[in-house]
Amino acid sequence: MTQTNRPTLITGATVVTGDAHLGVLEDADVLIVGEDIAAIGRGLEHPDAELVDAGGMIAMPGFVDTHRHTWEAPFHAIGADWNTGQYLTGIHLGLSKYMRPEDTYNGILIGALDALDSGITTLLDWSHNMETPEHADASVAALRDAGLRAVLGHGGGYTMWTTPSEIPHTRDAVRIRSEYFSDNDPARNLVTMALATRGPEYSSMAASVQDWALAAELDLRVTTHLGAGEYGRARPVARMHERGLTGPHVTYIHCNLLAEDEIDIIADTGGTVSIASDVEIEMHMGFPAAGRMVAHGIRPSLSLDVVVTTAGDMFGAMRTTLQIERALQYQPDEFRRAALSTADVFDFATLQGARTLGMDHLIGSLTPGKRADLVLLDTRNLALTPMNHPVGAIVQVANPGHVDSVFVNGRAVKRGGRLLRDDLDRIRAEAVRTRDRVMERSRDDPGLNGARIGGAWMPPELLAPEEFH
Repeated sequence: MTQTNRPTLITGATVVTGDAHLGVLEDADVLIVGEDIAAIGRGLEHPDAELVDAGGMIAMPGFVDTHRHTWEAPFHAIGADWNTGQYLTGIHLGLSKYMRPEDTYNGILIGALDALDSGITTLLDWSHNMETPEHADASVAALRDAGLRAVLGHGGGYTMWTTPSEIPHTRDAVRIRSEYFSDNDPARNLVTMALATRGPEYSSMAASVQDWALAAELDLRVTTHLGAGEYGRARPVARMHERGLTGPHVTYIHCNLLAEDEIDIIADTGGTVSIASDVEIEMHMGFPAAGRMVAHGIRPSLSLDVVVTTAGDMFGAMRTTLQIERALQYQPDEFRRAALSTADVFDFATLQGARTLGMDHLIGSLTPGKRADLVLLDTRNLALTPMNHPVGAIVQVANPGHVDSVFVNGRAVKRGGRLLRDDLDRIRAEAVRTRDRVMERSRDDPGLNGARIGGAWMPPELLAPEEFH
């Protein structure tokens, strides 16, 4: 990657700050000094700055993806017709066991760069392909080599996920915390750590209690899946709350079928929520719950989850979230929900993502004093010309192909539509080799129904919801 110590002055942009006090500024400038946004306004000057002409562009905060299983990137779209049970059997409990540490590294690296290329500057890698300490080491190395801001959500490996699991979270998390994240402050470190726990839908409550105790021992935030599909009707949040497992340090992923009083528990205890709209409607989890969250006073974040079934860019996630909520406004529903605007979902994808990760004091909006994580969208194309409603255009029209430039921590990592790396051909080739090696190793696995590429592979479903509990 190219790197410069010079200040950067971005000039003449439409600046969508995501800051409630600053709003949208036309024909404005952004001054980056070191890691930070030093100033936003018109007619800014700096004698030593590198000038970036952003006329005809939108400057906006980088997107924040609060939940992605990044290691799965070598299997892009292989499960485009699968449901949740088939995904769990095919990928998480299937191909995962055939991935060696170098394969985990290759998957996370290309997956993180895919996110970065589309304007996602911060990513929580919900990393549950750490079967051995060597897999965990590879996961840390890949995130650091990718060059984006990231949280390693330590999720263990596939043997922890036998369902329902009585196995506590691997104690190797203690080593990872000590060896790589002794300083876990995101103000000083681009990559930090959280504990990605299975929760009461994918493990026993006794195992969940142990996992939460481990998070407390390590002083880590917790991120957990629940409320997705029929599993979510077993009142997981209420059962967690009875055991003291709720609080502001917990992020709840999905939440589609949680009861109304359970959402109130999340709100009352200061928890955060990550919605993965594309995957939720694709994999039979229930309607996304963004509008329900807002109705209960929760501003959720957005995430991309699994790229084996859907795309990994935030533009699509924003659009899906908004359109689903608008459709549901006119349908009878057992749940109450609030109407959403384009400004709402833009906020979910940026500032609320930062808040979910405990970083809203650092990132999530273009605010002087915050870190310079920002994206330039080129509007000089037929789809975005003329520019009439910048936030509306970002949410309803723009796509990853419009991402011209990306800055992380004040450093340009993409300019002129290209990531600033000279190793992309090698990274792509290694991802293909990983895919081929894993498919070859899994070829004779009788539990996978003949794993193969091409679209015909349909893994068996894991088990029925009533069996799970």
